[in-house]
Formats: sequence, C-alpha cells, structure tokens
Amino acid sequence: MSTQMPTVAPSTPSTGDKASLSTWIAITAGAIGAFMAILNIQITNASLLDIEGGIGTGIDNGAWISTSYLIGEIIVIPLTSFLSRVFSFKLYMIWSTIAFALFSMACAFASNLGEMIAMRGLQGFAGGVLIPMAFTMVATRLPKSQQPMGLAMFALAVTFAPAIGPTIGGYLTENYGWQTIFFINTLPSVAMVVALSLTLEKQPLQLGLLKEGDWAGIATMAIGLSALQTLLEEGNKEDWFQSTFIVRLAAIAAVFLASFIWIELTVKKPLVDLSLLRNRNFTVGTLSNVLVGFGLFGSVYVLPQYLGQVQGYNAEQIGMVLAWTGLPQLLLIPLVPMLMKRFDIRYITFVGIALFAASCFMNTHMSLNYSGDQLFWPNVVRAVGQSMVITPLTAIAMMSIQPKDAANASGLFNMLRNLGGAVGTAVLGTIITKREQFHSNIIGQAVTPFREEVRGRLDQMTGYFMSHGVSDHAAAQQQAVIALGKTVKRQALVMGFSDTFAIIGVILAIAAVAILFARKGQGSSAAAH
Repeated sequence: MSTQMPTVAPSTPSTGDKASLSTWIAITAGAIGAFMAILNIQITNASLLDIEGGIGTGIDNGAWISTSYLIGEIIVIPLTSFLSRVFSFKLYMIWSTIAFALFSMACAFASNLGEMIAMRGLQGFAGGVLIPMAFTMVATRLPKSQQPMGLAMFALAVTFAPAIGPTIGGYLTENYGWQTIFFINTLPSVAMVVALSLTLEKQPLQLGLLKEGDWAGIATMAIGLSALQTLLEEGNKEDWFQSTFIVRLAAIAAVFLASFIWIELTVKKPLVDLSLLRNRNFTVGTLSNVLVGFGLFGSVYVLPQYLGQVQGYNAEQIGMVLAWTGLPQLLLIPLVPMLMKRFDIRYITFVGIALFAASCFMNTHMSLNYSGDQLFWPNVVRAVGQSMVITPLTAIAMMSIQPKDAANASGLFNMLRNLGGAVGTAVLGTIITKREQFHSNIIGQAVTPFREEVRGRLDQMTGYFMSHGVSDHAAAQQQAVIALGKTVKRQALVMGFSDTFAIIGVILAIAAVAILFARKGQGSSAAAH
C-alpha cells in the first residue's frame, strides 16, 4: 500500500484547484513539526523553577533554558533553504526530525546548566529546520485557493504552540517530573518520519553545492547573533556597559552583524537574500512580525514568571492559567481564512494585534491579589487577538513573493520573528529587574519608621509574632521589620511586572500601526505567491 501512495516534490507547485491527499498529509506532518519546534521554546517556562532546582542553577540563569533553544533556531532557520538543497528536502527534514527528538530526550538527562544549554541549543538547531520547511510546503505545494487554509495550519503552530506550551509543561512537571516534558516530542516525531517518508519525493544529494555555500555569511551571522543574545541575557547581571565582558560582546556583535549584512549585500549567492526587503509588503510584514514575536514569546515568558515569583503558583497552576491563551485559538484560527476572503487582510491583522496589545494593557494595574481569576479575561482577549494575527500577517508579507523566492523569504521571515522573541525574552527579564528596583526605592522612601502609620503597622506585626511563638520583644520586632521589607519588595515586583506588560502593549501597538502601511490585498490572492 505504501509503495503506491502518491508522492510530493516540495519544489513543484500543485496543479489544479485542489491539492492531493498526499500533499495534505505532507503539509500536516510539516505543521506538526513546526508546532513541536515552537512548542519547545515555551514548554519549559511554567517549569523553570523546577528545572532550575533539578540542575542546580539560580533563577538569574533560568532564562538561558529558553534562550539557548531560540539561539539554535535563529541560526539554523536561514540555513534551511541552502541545506535542504544540499542534502535534499526529504532527507534533511526527516533527519532533522530524528535529531530534534534525540536532543530533546538528551535534555532530560542534563545534570547542570552547561549541559542543559548545550542540549537545548542543539535541540533548537534541529527543530528550527522544521519551521521554514513547513512554511515552504504551504507556499509551494498548495494551489492559491487553498493556501489560506495551509497558512491557518501554520498559524496554529506559531501562536497556539507557545500559548499551550506552559500548560503542557506545567501538567507534566507537577504530575510526572520536569524530565518528562522533554519526551513529549518522541511519538509525534515518529509519526512525522513515517508520513514524510511516504509522501515526499526522493531527490538526489547535491553535495557539490557545499563549495558554493556562503560560509562567510554563515560564520558572521552565527557569531554576531550569539554575541548579541549573550549580551542581552547577561547584561542585567553584569551591570551592562560597566562590565568589560559586556563591552566586548557588544563590539563582537556590532562587527560581525555589520560584516554579515555587507557580505549578504555583495556576495553572488547570499545565505539571506536581503533584496527581498525591497518588497514593500514583505518589509512591512516582516517588521510587524518581529514586533509580534517580541510580544508573543515575551508575554509567554513574563506571565509564568509573575505567577511563580509573586503568586507562588506551581507549574501545573501556571499552565492552567495560560491555557486560556491557547485553547480558544483552536476554535478561532480555522475561521480566519473565511474572514480573509471577505475583508481587507490589513484590517484583520490590525484588529488582531490591537486586541493582543489591549490584553497586555489590561495587566498594567496589577496588585498583590491579581492572580488566576483576574487574568482570565486578559488571556481570553489575547487568545482572540492572536488567532487573527499570524495567518493574515504571513499572507501580507508573502503577497508579492515569487515561488522561487518562497524558501528564502520563509527563512528570513521566521528567523526574524524568533529573533524578536529571543530579544524580547532577554530584554523583558531585564526590565522586570530594573523596574522592581525603581519601585522598591520609591516605596522604600515612603516606608520609614518616622511615619506614624508605618510604626503602627510594625507594632501590629510585632504583636502578631509575639502571639505566635516569639517570646522576645526585640526578636519579634526584627521579624516584623523583615516581613514588612518582604511586602515592600513583593509590591515593587508586582509594579515591575505591570510596567513590563505596558511595554509589551506599546510594542504591539507599533506593530498594529505599521501593518496599515502595507498594500491592500484580499486573503485568497494574498496567500498566493
């Protein structure tokens, strides 16, 4: 039976008005791969405290568990078009799927932060391949009339996966241990390998292309992006440019990224075809995509941090709160192609990003009692907004891109969204710390023993401790001072998180306005390349 199943050549567009069954099987398998690759960016977020404890690192280093994975993805995504031609689309996608599952399982056996960072980086390097390849199949295999549905499947991976990731990770961590979250990719990877083996056409290797590779571009990009991300991640702990280490990283990032751009603009066969940015819609769509990536990945990093650090939620409780940013999207995203046939896709995207921004602004007045119940409606609004973003945004960006350029455009578009997410995760962590310090100083100036209400509060708390087992008055008074200090710090932390959500909201508002500068297009035609 398997020998008679029709095959799919990834580089050959479908003919006719409808794609074949085998084409949809291949595209579905690709969407599953993209879903898993993006899911694994955020699946650790609700479980960071558990993982940090398991591998013996502090909370200041926990963000590297997500960031190292993102760095791996960012580096490999623009390489995917070139390497898929060298090793053939089918073999490269299948072996990347296998490597992704193996490196994922290896993360479960990491015993320290260094091992975890290395395995997560390799996992991201393998998994990042699956994102642009899934997108390329949609762009090149489906007829124009069915591309919006293919884009909707891809959008489910991009927005539903990071939203539901912490929910899945939190449940598995609380019930079976944090190691289990790294085994979740095994069965889907097996199913993907089988499906792709049966539906993708075998193509010859072209190892001779390795001689034509833009190796200078590859090297400068990898070094520059790695230095930039390390700078962002370590800057807060190292007091930014007061540190010689950070200054050196900044110099390395600036030199190598500038060299990368120069190389890509002058070499005959560039790794990243920057000439695509001359296309107005691709440039506008990509800019909005970067800012959406900042908000998408950044918010899924910030909210679990808030629930864990301020409200004391465990991994499963955090996951349940974030579920309402994911579950509604399962119902809403499949409906977006119908909207795209009836309305200007720029306005659909604008409304979606605006709702996403509004959900962040709803979290700018948080208090010590602001927890799961209060987050319900902001999360639902966010889910509605996110469901309306990726499908039409992608259609806008790819509206005028030719099929021969689809793979390069996909690599650049997806890399920059993930880069926006990586920068967002690092920058927002710094903002939380800085704003918490700012508010601590402001509140601390007001909470002094010279104020009558403060003395009254301390007397009340001293009495509480003395009535609960502390017999010495001086000791009880000291406990009261410590408790009041913790309350001040917690309140300052809440205000820091509120400010951080406001910043995410502003970034998304800019993305919403930017998309209005794109040229007009209807969904059915915009999805065609």
